[in-house]
Parts: sequence; C-alpha cells; structure tokens
Amino acid sequence: MNRFDYVRAGSVAEAVAAHGAGAAYLASGTNLLDLMKGGVTRPERLIDISRIAGLDAVETLPDGSVRIGALVRNATLAHDPAFARTYPAVAEALLSGASAQLRNAATTAGNVLQRTRCQYFYDTASACNKREPGAGCEAIGGATRTHAVLGWSEACIATHPSDFCVPLAALGATVEIEGPAGRREIPLADFHRLPGDTPERETELAPGELIVAVRLPPDAKAFAAHSRYLKVRERTSYAFALVSAAVGLTLDGDRIGQARIALGSVALKPWRAREAENLLTGQSPSPDLFAKAADAALAGARPSGDNAAKIELARRIVVRALTLAQAGTPARLPALPASPFGA
Repeated sequence: MNRFDYVRAGSVAEAVAAHGAGAAYLASGTNLLDLMKGGVTRPERLIDISRIAGLDAVETLPDGSVRIGALVRNATLAHDPAFARTYPAVAEALLSGASAQLRNAATTAGNVLQRTRCQYFYDTASACNKREPGAGCEAIGGATRTHAVLGWSEACIATHPSDFCVPLAALGATVEIEGPAGRREIPLADFHRLPGDTPERETELAPGELIVAVRLPPDAKAFAAHSRYLKVRERTSYAFALVSAAVGLTLDGDRIGQARIALGSVALKPWRAREAENLLTGQSPSPDLFAKAADAALAGARPSGDNAAKIELARRIVVRALTLAQAGTPARLPALPASPFGA
C-alpha cells in the first residue's frame, strides 16, 4: 500500500474542499481498502467522511419520498421494520449481500460506488482498461463465466456487483450529490456508465463530488405488496450474483397496473428493463406473458466468451421473480434472502 495523507472531515463542505487530484473519500472502506491493499488503486489522500453528522439518517420527506443518508449502514436499513415493509425488495437485496459483519459496516453510498469484482481488474498483473486506460482487456478471451452479457464493449466486459442497486434502479431511486459546483441529482438508473471506449469512467460523478443520499420516490411504495429480489449465486451465503432480478408489480383486478424490472450482474450497471415493463402493463399475468417479458428484458444480450448460460439464467430468474411477485410479498423475508429456492 502506498503512503497517503489522511484528513478527517467534519462536514460535507469540508470534505469537498479537501478533495483534489489523487484523493478519495473514505467511509467504512469495505471495498476501497481491499483495492488499496492489492495495489489496484493508490490514492494519495484519504478524506474520512464517516463522522459527518446527518449523513446516517433515514427520513420520510413531506412529499412521501424516503431519503437514505450516505452513511446509513446496510444492516440498519435492512432491519428497519417500517422500511422493510414498504420496500421489501430493497431489504431482501441488502440481506442477500456480503456477510453479516460486512453489512454492519457497509454504507449506502459505498454500496452504490463499489467497483467491479472482475478478477482481471483485481489482478494487477493482468491487462485492464478500467485500471489502466489503454492497457487492453485480458478478460476478453479469458475466463468470462461471470462477465457481462449486456452493454459490454471491446474495451471492457466487467459487471457491476451490487445487490442493493438493482431494486433501487427498478424503483426509480435518485442519487443526491454535492461537489465543488454545488448540489445536483441523478437518477440511479443513469448514474453508472456503460464501458464504451472509456471503462475507467464508472459513474457520472465529477471530480470532487460526493454522494450525500439516495432517495426513493413516493410511487415506489405502490409495489410493496408484490415485489421480490432474486439472486442466482454459486453458494447461498457471501457470494456475488451470477445474475439477479428485482421486480415490482401493481395489480388492478386481473390486470397488471404497473411493472418494474431491473437485472443485476449482467452489465456494468444495474439494467432497467423498460421494454419488458411496457409489455406487462395492462396485461393479465400468465406464464406465457412472463416468458415474453423475460425475452424482452434480454433482447439485446450477447455472450462475452463462454458465458452464454448467463443469458438463459437471467431469463429464468426474471420469470421466477415475476411469478413470486404476482403471488405476493411474503409477510416475513425468507430464511435464505433472495434465493430462488428459499421458501
């Protein structure tokens, strides 16, 4: 690990003012410190934001939206009874991620900003355009079983690893940001960038900008009775998704009023499947309809090497999530959160 300066910020304004070239913000560091230890990233200054007052609150705003502070712990949010009842897919996603110890430390903003788990990105002996622009992508032609099937380019085939971000994207969450130019907001579905020719640019954050909160809109509450998050992984605990899906439905008699679908671990960002949502709207739920929606969600998918099975896995997890969402959100979260095999 390289030598670095350490600054503890007392406010958001202090943190932003302390930022500069070679600096990084530090909260719990559950991802950043691993990257530093492995030499993947080498910040020259760490700005500790973990003690800034007011960033660890969950608030209901006058318009009915819910504002989740950047420093709210994953475990705190998932185990909040009122939040879990209102946004069950978000709670299920949080509880399916990492381990209990990490969920006790990991923060809202850190989860949104966590970096890809591509093994070539983590291996500093491998060529990686994300780590070193222009170096090439050694994943292409390599072991690609876990890599992207949507939105990838010849420069990068990595995926975004977050569970939390998938239902946030489906429910239309917004990211609140503060930086040198003041405050602004970005829809979470647009916050992460696809690789294109610049995979080193992972988000829409400008230099020095800091996430201060994530906000769920008032209409996200409408999906509470019919929403699920499902995740296919290689083991039940402490594993990143091969594919995942967050689904929300509203039912009007025997018709679907609204539908929300987002996929995880299939692209370098949570993948909102708007065409599939439109196909479901106003229709009567059925296995055939759900299969058509899954096909629409994966219409642009193409394998990157030997991971064609991910496309079929993603189709099946969308159908399974829609089927379970139609049946209704369980009164209690399953003993195996997000597992398609959990009761």
